Amino acid sequence: MQTILGAGGPIGTELAKALTEYTTDIRLVSRHPQKVNPTDKLMPADLLDAKKVQKAVKGSDVVYVTVGFPYDTKVWQDCWPKFIKSVIDACKEFNSKLVFFDNMYMYDPKYLNRMTEETPIKPPSKKGKVRAEVAQMIMDEVKAGTLTALIARSADFYGPGIKSSSMMNETIIKPLRIGGKANLLGSVHSKHSYTFTPDAGKATALLGNTADAYNQVWHLPTAAEPFTGAQWAWLIASELGVKPRYHRVNRYMIWILGFMNPVMKEILEMFYQNQSDYIFDSSKFEKRFGIHPTPYHIGIKQVIQNDFNPNK
Repeated sequence: MQTILGAGGPIGTELAKALTEYTTDIRLVSRHPQKVNPTDKLMPADLLDAKKVQKAVKGSDVVYVTVGFPYDTKVWQDCWPKFIKSVIDACKEFNSKLVFFDNMYMYDPKYLNRMTEETPIKPPSKKGKVRAEVAQMIMDEVKAGTLTALIARSADFYGPGIKSSSMMNETIIKPLRIGGKANLLGSVHSKHSYTFTPDAGKATALLGNTADAYNQVWHLPTAAEPFTGAQWAWLIASELGVKPRYHRVNRYMIWILGFMNPVMKEILEMFYQNQSDYIFDSSKFEKRFGIHPTPYHIGIKQVIQNDFNPNK
């Protein structure tokens, strides 16, 4: 049995699709799980309930964490450590391997121009400190020899079928599609990496089913040579068949919008990621498995055709 905690989100869905290469015994766990594959087993559960986590993990060879708590600092501070402790305890009790899908909020911002698995941990944000804490909880157990686990990290992601949960969709694709201007956060001339969700799902499944991949951190395959904000706008506008118009959104504008939109308020502390090059290096994974990420122009074409095709 391989179990996904937090099934139904963009990563959990792609992961469920990819796991069929390794098993048909897949359990999807969330508040309202829905089948991705015909043989999926569904388990509704509140994953903040430790007893429900125990029940969900029981019988699992591999447990994948792809939970996405609401994008709110206080929610993260309250929920993530509690949840991860429950998962660790359950995995230890039932001798299950753990695969934790992570982001890169914990990295030292001085090193965003080339992030690797060895990038120093020094988060400048409250959300980043939460992510650093839970990752450390996992790796402390690994070092103690009490847990077999790995951490799979992704850059900001994009992909088909994730419209409202993708920053790229919200700030660039949607405004351009209706004839408006793309909203480019921070510098329009800084490069910014994005991980393609189908690549992330396939790679996470592969890692979870590779014995010697455990007890370390992996960056999921992410295309090299990312575009600048302006170049992203040009590429997406070209695919949409519209004029490549954009404007720069600065920190003050986000602060003002935060009074009306709580999500914008939460984005403010992460604004530093858009003020300089943000380049995610996945060469460790690519060299180990000989798998290369989807080129950006192909990924964008798939997103536009899947989500914004007027003929669909």
